[in-house]
Amino acid sequence: MSHFALQSNNVIIDGEMIAACVEIKDELTHAIHPHGQALSCPVQDFGDKVIMPGLVDSHVHINEPGRTEWEGFNTATQAAAAGGITALVDMPLNCIPVTTTKAAFQEKLDSVDDKLWVDCGFWGGVIPQNIDDLDELLCAGVLGVKSFLIDSGIEEFPPVEAKDMRAAMPILAKHDVPYLIHAELDCGSFNDVVITKEYNSFLESRPKSWENDAISLMVDMARESKEQGDNCKVHIVHLSSDEALDTIAQAKQEGLRFTAETCPHYLTLASEQIPDGKTLFKCCPPIRENKNREHLWQAVTDGRLDFIVSDHSPCTPELKHIDTGDIEKAWGGISALQFGLPLIWTEAKERGFTLIDLARLMSSETAKFAGLDSVKGKIAIGHHADFLVFDPTVRYTITNDMIKHRHNITPYAGRQVVGQVEHTFVRGHHVYQQDEFINAPKGRPLLKGKL
Repeated sequence: MSHFALQSNNVIIDGEMIAACVEIKDELTHAIHPHGQALSCPVQDFGDKVIMPGLVDSHVHINEPGRTEWEGFNTATQAAAAGGITALVDMPLNCIPVTTTKAAFQEKLDSVDDKLWVDCGFWGGVIPQNIDDLDELLCAGVLGVKSFLIDSGIEEFPPVEAKDMRAAMPILAKHDVPYLIHAELDCGSFNDVVITKEYNSFLESRPKSWENDAISLMVDMARESKEQGDNCKVHIVHLSSDEALDTIAQAKQEGLRFTAETCPHYLTLASEQIPDGKTLFKCCPPIRENKNREHLWQAVTDGRLDFIVSDHSPCTPELKHIDTGDIEKAWGGISALQFGLPLIWTEAKERGFTLIDLARLMSSETAKFAGLDSVKGKIAIGHHADFLVFDPTVRYTITNDMIKHRHNITPYAGRQVVGQVEHTFVRGHHVYQQDEFINAPKGRPLLKGKL
């Protein structure tokens, strides 16, 4: 059906919740009418359920090609659709080959045919060895690039130093794309910490100072870039340390193009509540104490943190060492792609946030950051007809049986949440309805310059 309408008493449009009827034609939002408007096309009425802009998750590890036993485009984008995510951006590592050259990017694009249930953009990577290939990679359509300042865990994706970033940033500025940074610096002296089954031993091994020092370095790099006339966009991924928030605020006050994100696991989990030996909670940087968590919420409230993304980073159950509880050997990463909205809504509504706020933090701001805001991130005439239908009142417990990503493991199993995604539409295609996927994958790649 290429011409139809959706209506509800609660539709999020232009930062307001209003009664409205949204007309869809040829994959785009064609018109926005008053609720109850007589139309010549079929109208689906969702009563008091909330019609929201489809979420845009700009931090997802899909691992295809090369490590599809960890995850893959079919299962990851199904999980995204079940979570109301209508566009995501795939990370350049954990796949084989890593996305650091035009040829590797083409290999990734070749692997997505008929597998995307939602639309998908791609980040490239910057490593010391690929600076000369960077311009060609950016011209191929990646939306920006990512580097690590610390061992990534993947041999073919080594960390960069300041000299590498100095070489890369003018190229990124020319293309006007963000430079995403995994901001941890191994400052030493903590390598002697013995990591046992106690979660706190892992926490001690990756202290806040690693993040704080890395973010201070990136502010210096951003200042230098601005002084040289490039003014490269710098973005801190998955912020965990509350002690770095003032540094980020200072960068913003100086007028640097400096942004930062955090994730549901840092906003909904606290180290004091993580049982020893539960490797599903391991991620880098680590989940910190409850006081730290509350400070991150304050930063989301006042804008020091710009948006919320999943950092879905799955692996096989074997690599998580679930049975042995060996935190040191376990792969670090949280799997929870489809549960982001209910997890955040459960916490956010108690803090005075509205679904309008979450549409901004999980859709419009992420779309803008990834350069997708001309077509994604809001319900507006001419934009892609991307919607989710949300029941904000239903309460339930997350179970492993609900999981749509490849391996049915998540640290959130057994957690009670409020709010459920009931329907997802991607460019007007109804792809998900109350735990069922509809028809065939309709997603497509989102390439810079070809939206």
